[in-house]
Amino acid sequence: MSPRTTKAAKPVKILIAAMGGEGGGVLTSWLVNAARALDLPVQATSVPGVAQRTGATSYYVEIVPTPRTKLKGREPVLDLYPAPGEVDLMIATELLETGRALEKGFVNPKSTTLIASTHRVYSLTEKMAMSDGRYDDEKLLEAAKNMAKRAILFDIDKAAREAGCILNSVILGAMSGSDLLPIPAQTFEQGIRDAGKAVEANLAGFAVGRAYAQGKIIEAPTKAKAKAKQRPVTVDREAETLRKRIDGAYPGALRPLVMEAAGRCLDFQDARYAGLYLDRLDRVYGAETARSTVDVEKKGALEVTDETARQLALRMSYEDVIRVAQLKTRASRFDRVRREVKAAPEQLVRITEFLKPGPEEFAQVMPAFLGRPVARWARRNPAKARRLHFGMHIRSDTIFGFARMRLMAGMRRMRRIGFRYGEEQRAIEAWIELVCRATSENRALALETARCAKLIKGYGDTHKRGTDSFAAITAALIEPALAGAPFTAAQVAQAREAALADPEGDALAKVLAEITGAPVERVAAE
Repeated sequence: MSPRTTKAAKPVKILIAAMGGEGGGVLTSWLVNAARALDLPVQATSVPGVAQRTGATSYYVEIVPTPRTKLKGREPVLDLYPAPGEVDLMIATELLETGRALEKGFVNPKSTTLIASTHRVYSLTEKMAMSDGRYDDEKLLEAAKNMAKRAILFDIDKAAREAGCILNSVILGAMSGSDLLPIPAQTFEQGIRDAGKAVEANLAGFAVGRAYAQGKIIEAPTKAKAKAKQRPVTVDREAETLRKRIDGAYPGALRPLVMEAAGRCLDFQDARYAGLYLDRLDRVYGAETARSTVDVEKKGALEVTDETARQLALRMSYEDVIRVAQLKTRASRFDRVRREVKAAPEQLVRITEFLKPGPEEFAQVMPAFLGRPVARWARRNPAKARRLHFGMHIRSDTIFGFARMRLMAGMRRMRRIGFRYGEEQRAIEAWIELVCRATSENRALALETARCAKLIKGYGDTHKRGTDSFAAITAALIEPALAGAPFTAAQVAQAREAALADPEGDALAKVLAEITGAPVERVAAE
């Protein structure tokens, strides 16, 4: 009889879903090199994503826990791609990637350990939605906990920042701490040292990841920083005046929201504009509290005022070229960009702003008598207007480029004489009046009328589509309902959701036709 050969143990199957720039390739090489250092059969493949948030780069690794010396020349056959339900260790570097892994069946409640970050990087689809297009983080987290045999969930991005490294070393530590890999921690640490890149930071990140996986409570190592001199705290006089007015006029449950909203309007324009915000909200609050005896401190008692406060602030701080320039030249924005690209303090970051204004954008900031005919021409001749859009590439990290952006942002002092300012204020006043009328007659209808403001956002074609959808719902349902027609708040909500789901306007036209029984023309802008 021939001597028995040692049978290879079942390979450990690892799937990593990472986004561009997160070091997924380096993480995979650390795994492969560590396995080879122990003479373990290993195989790794990768599938590149389309772009940073339209498809993650997937890395698939299989490691046989039996050294080659014990296999006596036998070479195991390993899979090139993961199979649903057969992954032992699933890694997701961002919460939405976790959802994708769950959806595709790579997480098995009987066998899969899931290591995932709880932070979010919003996808293009979420950002482009007509309303709040963000996925529900709580549902994703709950699904991750329920669908994995073991879930190791923490903010990997934050842990990496605190450790002064990129997140791949934190993930490697968490993988090591999961005790699923046939590789001791010392081998990984030696591999990081042998790589010779950011050794101390990566070792610190590795230690943090292991601690999270093992359930230990520690603080991430941070680089020593010189203590900065504490700047004296100053109270903005205008903000303090607003706070006193809000404290005296609104119940405690509403104050945080109203203060935040009024501050947004103060930042957008000035104190007088923030005062106008409060004047408008006062009317809705007065209409809601006048209906009957209302416990203003009770949760949900002032739903119409609460929703109006939120939507009114968004409408009054509408997006125009001035606002865009204002936001792009803030110190907080430059700090955020540096964090996102993970730039070291001594590194220079080049920032290019890509702008493409057209006739309508220029008309918005022109005086009304000039802007109105320009905007009218652009709306009547969309094809010609598009040809007059021209691209601008402005380096906001340079003195000249930053000065150009700041000059544009400084035009907010002239915004009141602009064409769009007048148009927006008239539309907002009409909406507030509509909400007040509905509040006096039908509180449910008033709440849906306030929520319909979600349709109006952005600028250009996006703003036009939203405005047209809002006008169509108002004319077909809200105004007739206030005049006695048998249309309900639920039908207004149905129409609004149709408009949000389909920016092209076909769904809204269909819903309005079904509700009213009359054909309704497609309402979206071309």
